[in-house]
Amino acid sequence: MCSHQPPCPAAESADHDAARIVVSRPEQGWSLLCNGVVIFDDTGELLPDRRAVEPRRPALV
Repeated sequence: MCSHQPPCPAAESADHDAARIVVSRPEQGWSLLCNGVVIFDDTGELLPDRRAVEPRRPALV
């Protein structure tokens, strides 16, 4: 999916959130990254292989 240089981190990389946004739908609360990852406003993610990543919530003190 990534055609620019330097290429974005792969969806499997620990830093996959650093990829460029290619589609943004703020009114719906999501964005599609260049590496195929869908990120949500609540910090949850959907990976290209259809695995879901739970939102990262701050620890309660």
